[in-house]
Amino acid sequence: MKALITGASSGIGQDMARYLASKDIDLILVARRKDRLEKLKAELKTSVKIIALDLSNEDNCYKLYNHVKNDNIDILINNAGFGLFGDFNETGLDRELNMIDINVKAPHILTKLFLIDFLKKDKGYILNVASSAGFMAGPHLSTYYATKNYLAKLSMAINEELRKKKSHVKISCLCPGPVNTEFNKVAKGVFDIKGASSEYVAKYAIDKMFQGKMLIIPTLKMKLALLGIRFIPYRLQLNIAYYIQHKKTDKKTR
Repeated sequence: MKALITGASSGIGQDMARYLASKDIDLILVARRKDRLEKLKAELKTSVKIIALDLSNEDNCYKLYNHVKNDNIDILINNAGFGLFGDFNETGLDRELNMIDINVKAPHILTKLFLIDFLKKDKGYILNVASSAGFMAGPHLSTYYATKNYLAKLSMAINEELRKKKSHVKISCLCPGPVNTEFNKVAKGVFDIKGASSEYVAKYAIDKMFQGKMLIIPTLKMKLALLGIRFIPYRLQLNIAYYIQHKKTDKKTR
């Protein structure tokens, strides 16, 4: 088997690559930072191709697909993405549009292109990395939450289409809570809640992907939290989310 992973130079993507390699699955690793990809490639024992690309550029999404479309890929993992803390009127528009490009447009394009190929073969796995944020609105992280809502709901809708077709192609969506990665540093915020280990989340997600699970939520704490919000009015959800995110932004100034 062969897997393509975007955002493979750090965090969950990097640990997914390690876990898939331990299962003798060949890899195509994509990220902006070539030096990190090369370092990761050196430690893996399976066949690894690295591609340094910025997928916030729409043209690069098509370039990536055209470059690998004949490589007999079995697994697509859309992991690239980032967040940005701050009130909506204060965060930079260019940075937010860049986030929409990488968090929404890139996985949308790649999911569609590879799904068409997978349907022709009637096999393949797609794993989209969203977030528990995909089920809520997030004051102080408004654009990030919105992008993850998009990706989670898109994945769920496609999953149902495939189920109705009785297709052997599987699409899953990973929706973790806090994970110990570079997210905080990039988003310029601070978590109060202890994050799960990236290694655990990566392994859990891959195992559930192979089982055909639609929504993958790695920790019991987050499963219970997401179950609970179904019974909480929207205004109260927003107040809770505001309080949690506000504590993170306050911490930055201490």
